[in-house]
This record gives sequence, C-alpha cells and structure tokens, in this order.
Amino acid sequence: MEPQTNGPAVLRAGVLCTKGQITPGYDAADSLTHPSPAGEALQGSVIVYPPITVIPSLAKSPTSSVLLCLYSCSSQRVKKIALRLFPVVSWLPAYRFREWILSDIVSGINTGLVAVLQGLAFALLVNVPPGYGLYAAFFPILVYFIFGTSRHISVGPFPVLSLMVGGVVVRLVPDVSAGNGTSTNMSAIDEERVMVAATVTFLSGVFQLLLGVVQFGFIVTYLSQPLISGFTTAAAVHVLVSQLKFMLQLPVPGFNKPFGIIYTLESIFSQITDTNIADLVTSLVVLLVVFVVKEMNDRYKEKLPTPIPIELLMTVLAALISYFGKLEEKFNVAVVGKLEEGFQAPVAPDVDILQKCIGDGFSIAIVGFAVAFSVAKVYSIKHDYPIDGNQELIAFGLGNIVGGSFKGFASSTALSRSGVQESTGGKTQIAGIISAVIVLIVILAIGFLLEPLQKSVLASLALGNLKGMLMQFKEIGILWRKDKYDCVVWVVSFLAAVFLGLDIGLAAAVAFQLLIVVIRSQIPSCTVLANVGRSNIYRNRKDYTDIYEPEGVKIFKCSSPIFFANIEFFREKLITAVGFNPLRVLRKRNKALRKIRKMLKKGELQVTPKGLICVANHTHESDEELDNNSIEELDQPTKMTDLPIQIDWSTDLPPGITVPQVDIHSIILDFSAVSFLDFSAMRVLQKTLREFIRINIDVYIAGAPEGFLEKMERCAFFDEEIKPSMFFLTIHDAVLHILLKKDIASSPKLKLAEEKGSSNNYIVIPSNGLRSREITIPTETKF
Repeated sequence: MEPQTNGPAVLRAGVLCTKGQITPGYDAADSLTHPSPAGEALQGSVIVYPPITVIPSLAKSPTSSVLLCLYSCSSQRVKKIALRLFPVVSWLPAYRFREWILSDIVSGINTGLVAVLQGLAFALLVNVPPGYGLYAAFFPILVYFIFGTSRHISVGPFPVLSLMVGGVVVRLVPDVSAGNGTSTNMSAIDEERVMVAATVTFLSGVFQLLLGVVQFGFIVTYLSQPLISGFTTAAAVHVLVSQLKFMLQLPVPGFNKPFGIIYTLESIFSQITDTNIADLVTSLVVLLVVFVVKEMNDRYKEKLPTPIPIELLMTVLAALISYFGKLEEKFNVAVVGKLEEGFQAPVAPDVDILQKCIGDGFSIAIVGFAVAFSVAKVYSIKHDYPIDGNQELIAFGLGNIVGGSFKGFASSTALSRSGVQESTGGKTQIAGIISAVIVLIVILAIGFLLEPLQKSVLASLALGNLKGMLMQFKEIGILWRKDKYDCVVWVVSFLAAVFLGLDIGLAAAVAFQLLIVVIRSQIPSCTVLANVGRSNIYRNRKDYTDIYEPEGVKIFKCSSPIFFANIEFFREKLITAVGFNPLRVLRKRNKALRKIRKMLKKGELQVTPKGLICVANHTHESDEELDNNSIEELDQPTKMTDLPIQIDWSTDLPPGITVPQVDIHSIILDFSAVSFLDFSAMRVLQKTLREFIRINIDVYIAGAPEGFLEKMERCAFFDEEIKPSMFFLTIHDAVLHILLKKDIASSPKLKLAEEKGSSNNYIVIPSNGLRSREITIPTETKF
C-alpha cells in the first residue's frame, strides 16, 4: 500500500518488537516515503503491527517512534517498570537453589548473629535502649530484599548514621543532671528519645525515597572518595569518644554542638576518678581479644573455612560471667536490662519533631546512601553484576520509612557486616532474609538471655568494628603523594567533622570540596604540544624525547572548560607559551611605523626599488615623544595607506627603531578537552585572538567539540579579522594547512631572492604575510 497523499500520514510498518525488546522500526517522518528496511530484514522474528494513523506534526518529531512504542506496547512497558521497581522479581525465579541455598543459609546465620550484636551496640550511639537496635537490624532487611539491587551488602545499623541520629536525640532530649533522674523520669526520657530517633529516621527515608523517584541518584557524585573517607574517619573518632562513658561507666552528658568532642573529653577527664574498675577491666579484655582475633581472621582468611565469630563468643561468655558472677550486684556494673519481647505497634512521626530536624534528616539520608552505594559498588564490580543508584535510594528510603514507623533508627550498611555476609559464602539477599530470621528469633524468644550483658561489652564490640575506618588515616600520606588537592579535602573533611560535629562538618566538607573544584577549574592544565615520532599524534613536549615542533608554529592545549573564572589564566599561559605579549608587540610596531612615517616626511629615509635607505643622520626621538596618542589608539592597527611598503619585522630595522622579536607565524589552539566556553570567556578570547592576528600571526582552533562553531556564530564571535575558516577537525589538519601555505608562500619566488645574493639589513614585503593566503614576492633593499 502506497502512502496517502491527503489527510493524516500513515505508517507502513509501525513499531518493531524483537525478542521482547521494544524498538522503533524507523522514524515516523521517514515512514512517509520509505518502506521499513527492518521489516524486510528480520522476517520471522519481527512482529509488524498494523498501520497507525498519526498526526503530521507528530510524524516530524524525532521522538514520535518512541511515543508510538509506548502506546502500542504498554504491556511490555509495564513489565519492564515492574522488573525495575521490584528487582527481586527478576533474580528470584532464576535462583540456583541446589547450588546456592546452603551457602546463603550459612552466611545468613553468621551475618544475623553479627547484626544482633551490632544492633545492640549501636543503639548506645543513638542514646536509646539497646533493644531498639534489633528493630533497626530487622525491618530494613525485609524491605531491601524486595527493592534492592545489590546481592551482597548487609543492611542494618551503621555506626556513623547511629551517631548522627544520636546527635539529634541528645539535642532535642538532653540528658538529665546526674543524680536528678528517677526511674520514672528516665523511662519517659527514653520513650521521648525513641520517638525522636524514629521520626528523624522516617524523615531521612522520605528524603531518600523522593530522591530516588526523581532520579537523583547522581547526587552521591558530589561526595568524593577523600571526603567520604575523611568524614567516616572523623565519625569513628566520635564513636570512640562517645563509647568511653560506657567503658568507664561515667555520667557524661551529650554535647551536640561545635567542639562538642572537646567538651565530652573534658567531662570524662574531670570524672576519671569515678571510673568503675570492673567495667574498665571488662572493656579492655574484650577489646584486646576482639582485636587479636580479628587480626587472625584477616591474616588467615584463606585457610579458615569461615571467620571466627569472636563477637558472638565474647557476648555469650560475657553474659554468662555477668549472670553467674552477679556483677551488677557486686560491682554495680551497667547492664543491658529488660528487653521487650515482640514488636510494638507502628507509630506516626511527630510533626513537631519533623520541623526541628529537616536538615539532619537530609544529611543522614545523603550519608547513609553514599556509604551504602560505595560498599554495594565494590561488590558489584567484584562479582560482575549491575546496581542501580536510583533504585538503591528507593530501597533504603522505604527501609528507613518502615524501620522508623516501628521505632527503629536509621540503617545503611556496614563494611564489616557486609564482609561477613560475602566472605561466608553469601550469594544473594536470601542470606539477608536468613539473617533477619536470626534477629527475629532474638526479638521473639531468646532476647532475655542478653539482659545480664554489660553495656561496656557492647561498647567494646562497637569499637572493635572501627578498625577499618580508623586505618583510613593511612590515606593521608598516599593522597599527598598522588594528589595534594584530594589530600587537603581529606584533612579538611576530617577536621570539620571532628570539631564542628557530623552535621555541620559534612556541610563544611562539601562546601570546601566545591571550592576546590572552582580553584582547580580556575587553574586549568595548559601545555605546549609537539609532534611525536613524525606521526599525526601530538602530545606534551615535556613527556617525550623524539618530538618535532613545526618551525614557527606553537600548539597550545587547554585541558578544562574555559569560562569567566579562568579565562585570564588561560590568556597568561598562552602569552607565556608563545614568549611575547601580542598587545605590547602591536604597540611597539605602531610606534615604529609612526617613527618611520616621520622619517620619510623629513627625508631621513627614502624609498628605492629595493626598499628603504637612510640618507641622513638624525636625532632619535624617544617613544614618549612619539606617543602623543592614547593607549587605545596604539592598540589598533596603524593605517598604511600613506606608506608604499610594509615591514618584515623579523629582520633588522633602521637605527633607533626597535620592536620585540616574534619567532612564530602560527598558533594552534587545541580545544579538544574544552567542554564549554561561556560568553564572558568568549569576549576575552576574541580580544586575544585579534591581538595576535593584528601582528600577522595566524590563529587556528582544532578539535573543538560539537556545537562550538554554532555558539560562536550566535555570540557574534566572528568578524572581518576572526573568521570561521580558522577551525580544523584535528591538530594535524591545521599543521598540514600551515605547512602547505608556507610552501606556497616561499616557492619559487623565494629562490629568486636567494639567487640575487641579497645582503639585506631589513626586508620590506608588500603583502599581508602568511594569513593573506596570497603568494607574495620579497622585495630587497640595502640600507
């Protein structure tokens, strides 16, 4: 059937769907006059839908095929969206039950035991009763199983987030003065603190969910690795200081304000004589044993079938010793105490609290996602599978919303816990579900066994998990050798987070990193290029020995965007590279031309067929005497209509006339790495190029990105002096053009001048130089 000529346009073959993938057969506009080649080439595997009537204006749109695909293949699109929103639907049916189930069960049990202990320990960082840490270790795992894309991370409490939530808790619900709190008051304070922690967790989940829905997963790119490393190291220092009060059993209030860590240490040392010796000894023993065994696990991980679960062993042993030794009664040690069995009813967030912690919720959302995504990315690269940043935001957002509703606190992932899940054979998030079952058993059945456990033991276990973060101090020396800017970012992020607090410190670190980006863009890398090995490749001339620089040609490269903040730096570097300031040269030449004109009028110089000759001595006038005009006039080309010649400035000039020497005739600007050029920079670049052109130096731009020429035309960049013909696709094209033009300009008429045996002191050339694209004859003259 031929296309209709009247009425609406009709597609011949519509949309092609091959092997479940939705692809447009061809553009709707092309379909008006051409048959579908795809339909002819894929017989048997292609479904060709009936003709679809479209609006002519739609047929001209480049997205018309996509729109038609959306409407004609809605069921496939719904399936695609469902698979993306619920990743479990895509991988669970393909689960290799016989091969993976045993590994996932073993991994899940080990990870679950670690999650229980970390949940109890990190609850101390949040300043809530330890039992609420179990809720944070349970609900987010269930949600992530359905919505997450990583197969190996373990979702649950993370010390940095726990400390950030704890800072909000202490700020909104301060500690009561020592000795003034009854059991009733402490219970009410605990309930209020639990509500604050749950509310800020809910809010951070909402932020993460919204960012995921609007596809803002890229926001994590603004947190560089040095920033995250410095920030998490500072958080480890905060965790260390915050746990000292549990290890020493001292009534230290929380200080969630700038320099709070100093106030905390001051409070600890002022009460150091009141230390509970039993808690101190227990903490040191547990910390030493945990540290030694963890070192053994790292050193002999290839030989051990599974890491030694030292946290579990120490917890069981410490609980037994505390229970049978009656340490609480004899030595007044602080214990976990009553753990509530089962789950509490979900609660709605407190609106009053929401209004007071919006900034904290956003900071927690960003930090939690940044840490989790970085860990997930490590395992995705190691095991070769993709992860979706936006979907991860949705998964963690929903996990924190559900966890906050059930009075849990913010969750992310911990590298140590994820390492246990992966190293013990975990293949998928089935291991995560098994670990959630372990947490569930503790919540419902055996939680009472942990009630005699000392809080100092939990504090020691929390510190035992900080080794990896504290070892990040080694990165300072490495970064200093590799990139000093990144090293400065690390140090500033660390110091800001330590002394200003994690919330203000994070904002300060991000602001400083953006400042570093601005500074780096203000000081771009500018290099002079040369030909490598007589090929068509041009590289930094400092990096190679076998290089060739075309005579009289300077190739200059800028490796960053050029905009208002760095255009002056670019101009200075270009002037340094060529070895002279074109504006100064132009002014000197204009002064020299005026002096020559004056000498001609006085008869001190005469024009001959061979050039100019000096016929009389004269008193040389200073530049100041000649410079009766403004600087602006000297910056403009001098009109030569009253002079019968033009000067070759590269030769000797008459006595009393000096100008800076210029040993190049062409400049090539390599813009292959210049991603954009703003209007302000364009004006300065135009002025700079005009200065070079006015002293007869050709300027070319090579490798400019797509759209540069069009933008320059829109901004009126081109004029009679600066023309679009200056653009070349590659540096080599520009070099070949220059060499060809030079050959044309110097042959054969240059040989004629050589045969005459010229002994010129200076040469007068009645032409405009190389850039005129004309073949000119040198005219010699004796002086």
